[in-house]
Amino acid sequence: MEIVTITGKVKYPITLDPSVWIFDDRKFDLDQFFSSQGADHHEAEELEIDRERLIREGAVAPPTLKSEKKYEKEKLLDGTFAIRLEPFLKNAEVSESAVQCLFKTEHDEFSISIEEACRAILCFSKKGKPLTEDGPVHVYFEDGSNRSNPIKHVKEIHMI
Repeated sequence: MEIVTITGKVKYPITLDPSVWIFDDRKFDLDQFFSSQGADHHEAEELEIDRERLIREGAVAPPTLKSEKKYEKEKLLDGTFAIRLEPFLKNAEVSESAVQCLFKTEHDEFSISIEEACRAILCFSKKGKPLTEDGPVHVYFEDGSNRSNPIKHVKEIHMI
């Protein structure tokens, strides 16, 4: 079992088990997140609202519960999922004196500001599989600047 710890200047050190995040409602599709980075989020919301309106008006048939369940199951089996780091940092209660977040990996350490860490994204599943070889998580920056080269082999998130 691969775990990640949050340690250092925190009130509550936390142990994270990314293998259970597949059941977490806060997870999201990472590929979809980055593909919508360039798109206008307001436009996407409007499209969703229009789709809902069309269903209510009867212009478009709503998906059945059975087909929705099948679609969600298929998505879990082949999706690439991530979760934000921020809620875990809030639970750990990072000290106000902390200024840096250090990602400790098997081979190296990477340091970013606490503000950047709050916006960081932890990928825990690629194409429906846990990140067993270079995981348990990959760290991506929200702006996608390290999308092609995420921080891998993360074992500890240490607040300095």
